[in-house]
Amino acid sequence: MKEAAPATEPAAAALRASGYRVTPQRLAIHQTLRELDRHASADDVLEAVSGRLPNVSLPTIYAGLDALEEAGLVRRVAAGRGAALYDARAVDHHHMVCRRCGAVEDLDASVELARVMGAASKRGFAPDDAEVVVHGLCARCAAE
Repeated sequence: MKEAAPATEPAAAALRASGYRVTPQRLAIHQTLRELDRHASADDVLEAVSGRLPNVSLPTIYAGLDALEEAGLVRRVAAGRGAALYDARAVDHHHMVCRRCGAVEDLDASVELARVMGAASKRGFAPDDAEVVVHGLCARCAAE
């Protein structure tokens, strides 16, 4: 078996640690999402990765994104509008969603989520993650 290139080794290690096989498709999907450098839909990833993986299908993209999300390499963004979006920036952060144009932007802010997680636990829910999604107008739409 061919070893993963050094640039893909952290992704390969994260996939292995999560119990996933390291496949060329998963590595290419991850690399493509990082190169897009934006919040992208599975369709966006399919279009961008098709040069590297000519016969790739949308179900393969979704399966790859699911594995990458489980491995902590990408985040699914709850934009609440249209197709799910994926973010290659997997560190904890929040998002802003424009209600007019649909733009999704990262929001770096320190937010204490312990009370939210505690309230969910008190209702019998077993929370494992939470994020803040701020809805409103992006700077461009607010200026119009």
